[in-house]
This record gives sequence, C-alpha cells and structure tokens, in this order.
Amino acid sequence: MTAGRTRSPAAGVAAGVVVVDKPAGWTSHDVVARMRRLAGTRKVGHAGTLDPMATGVLVVGVDRATRLLGHLAGTDKAYDATVRLGESTLTDDAEGEVTARADASALTEEAVAAAVQALTGDLDQVPSAVSAVKVDGRRSYARVRRGESVELPARRVRVSSLDLRAVRRHGSVVDLDVGVVCSSGTYVRALARDLGEALRVGGHLTALRRTRVGGFDLAQARTLEALERDLLVVPLSEVARRSFPTYSATPQQAQHVRHGRVLPGADLGAPGPVAVMAPDGDFLALYEQRGADARAVAVFA
Repeated sequence: MTAGRTRSPAAGVAAGVVVVDKPAGWTSHDVVARMRRLAGTRKVGHAGTLDPMATGVLVVGVDRATRLLGHLAGTDKAYDATVRLGESTLTDDAEGEVTARADASALTEEAVAAAVQALTGDLDQVPSAVSAVKVDGRRSYARVRRGESVELPARRVRVSSLDLRAVRRHGSVVDLDVGVVCSSGTYVRALARDLGEALRVGGHLTALRRTRVGGFDLAQARTLEALERDLLVVPLSEVARRSFPTYSATPQQAQHVRHGRVLPGADLGAPGPVAVMAPDGDFLALYEQRGADARAVAVFA
C-alpha cells in the first residue's frame, strides 16, 4: 500500500478498510472475527464473501467504513481459477462430492476455447444450489443440506473477460487455468459448472484466488500473520478515491453535504455513487445525480 495508518493490534484504529489476503480454509466470517480482535471494535464487516476453499483479496471495513461495504461489494472483481472438466460435484467446486464423471480426454483446445468465449458478456446465470442465496427466507445451501431440491432463478451477471491461460490433461480429466473479470454477484463456481455442461463432460472449480475487488488488489493485500504484527488501515478518504469517481465540493457545498442536503444544479460528472470531497481533500459523502441536482446516498462527515 502506498498510504495508510498503522496501529498495533487491539489498540483501536481509525475508520477505513483493511485489505486481507484470505487463507484457504477460513470463512469470510472467520476473518471478520479475527479483525474485530485486532481492531479492538465489533464494528467490522466485509465486502463480498469468499468461500472457505478460496484465497485472496477480502476487503474488510472498520468502524464507519462498514457503511461503505455495500457499495464496495458492487464493484467488479477479478479471479484466477482452475476448472476441472470431466467431473461434476454437488457444490460445483472441489469441496462437494463427485456426482458424475465423463471422459474429457478427447476435448480439443479449439472446442474448449469456443466454450470459454461463449461464457463472456452479459449472461443469465443460475447460482449454485449450494450458495448463500435465500429461498423463502432460508439460505439455499441450508435447504440442500436438509435434502431439499432447490431450483434457483437465473440472474443477470456480466463476465467482462474469461481468459484461457493453460490446458492440462490428466487421464480422463482436463484442467483449465483461467482468469476471470466479472460483476458483483457472479459465481465462478457456476461458470465452471456451465462450461462443463456446454462441453457435455461436466465440470467444477478446483481452485480460486481473488486478485482484485474494485480498486484493491493483491499488491495491497496482507496476510493475517502480517496484520497481527502491524494493522494497516486504508483511510476512508483514500478508499473513496480508489473506489468511486470524485467531486470536489466548494466550501459552501461542503457545509450542505455534511448535513446531507441537496446540491441544486451540481453536475457530478458520473453516474452512480460519486465521492464528494471537501476542499481539504477529506471524504464527506456519497452522492448521486438525480436530474439537475445531486442528492445524498450516504453521509460520512
């Protein structure tokens, strides 16, 4: 990280985000629990869940920054993944039992590349049945574990890029190393499943590493061991600049923004949430354009 505030563990920290390199075997909730102890506050949350088998970038908000997490979770994400063709599993990843096998050894690289290309752009994706999507108020994975049959509706997602990086053959199965850039809400497990179905051999995810969430990537991420020694927090103002378009308020506008008032005639210059900054560079609020005026989404001053 190029900037940030460091605090000794449990000393209490200023509001901001901590970019964690999540280890395998940990749930996102496990990481939040650890960060509560390190930050000396229970006001901690995360932007975008990672499955236990996955590693990589998990953005954790501390104190007032937790109010930003919903907006940060909506940014695009990037992953390195490995897909195994020739085996389907209950969970669409390596943690589930194998439910079907097929010989994938005859697949050509041309056929694989074409199927990969077909899974880019705007897609109607059906989430994995063993997911956190709620069905009638209960998590889908909880229903599946109780033996219920769950059919989830498709949702529109965007896969900006799905790059085939390597093809490795092991007897009857084929492993693909891919890079994925996608919208929030995209299940990489479901991409693996759908790729296997398109090639008629089945498929599942065997490895997943998130390399970026919005403006935060592995270059800024730190392991839990490193954070135990020095807790580096990215201040709110820097988080806002990394994650949103910015608008520099005049002194008079800044006073209105601190109270969440409408800014008549203000042109934010960008759609969606825009970070409104005070003349001294401090982050004040998120605003959005509504007609000729700018209106508050969330005030942080």
